[in-house]
Amino acid sequence: MPTVGEQLRAARERLKLSVQQVAEATKIKTDHIRALEEGRWSVFSAPVYVRGSVRSCAAHLKLDVPALMRDLEAELGQTEGFREPPSLTGRRRGPLDFVMLQMSRVKWQLVFPLLLGVAVVLAAVHGVKSWRAQQKKDPFQGLGSGLHQPAKPAAADTLPLPTNAAPARRNGP
Repeated sequence: MPTVGEQLRAARERLKLSVQQVAEATKIKTDHIRALEEGRWSVFSAPVYVRGSVRSCAAHLKLDVPALMRDLEAELGQTEGFREPPSLTGRRRGPLDFVMLQMSRVKWQLVFPLLLGVAVVLAAVHGVKSWRAQQKKDPFQGLGSGLHQPAKPAAADTLPLPTNAAPARRNGP
C-alpha cells in the first residue's frame, strides 16, 4: 500500500500540477508540500499541522480525504515524535498536572454549592465549640494574685463548728 506522501505525489502528477501550483492553491509553503510528499513529518512542529496540510492537499487533489486521513493517522502512530501531543511547556507532566487536569473536568456549577455548604457547616460547628470553650473559661485567669482572688473551695466558706464547751448562761438580773 502506498504511503500518504506517495498518494499525494501520484495525485498531483496525475493532474499534471507542479508543487508551486498546489502551494498557491492551498496556501501551503512549497517546502511543506515537498515534505508531505516525502513523508518527512519532522519538518512540522506538531501533528495538527501535518493533518491540516494533508487534508488541504487531499481536498485540492480530489482524493478521498477520510481514507487518506485514516492512513495518515496510522503513519503518525508509528512515528515516535507524533504519537502524542507535544508538551506546551517543554517539561514532563507531574502529579500536579494530573490533579489540575482532573479539576478542569469537574462541573463546578454542581460541586461549588456543595463545597460551600460543607464549609458553612464546618464553620458553624467550630464557632459553637469555641463559644462553649469560652463560656467555661475563667475570665480573670492570668491577671495575677494582686488583682484577683480565686474562689476558695466550698469547705472554706462554712462557719466553724461550735466547740464542746458550753457557753455560760446568764441568769436573770
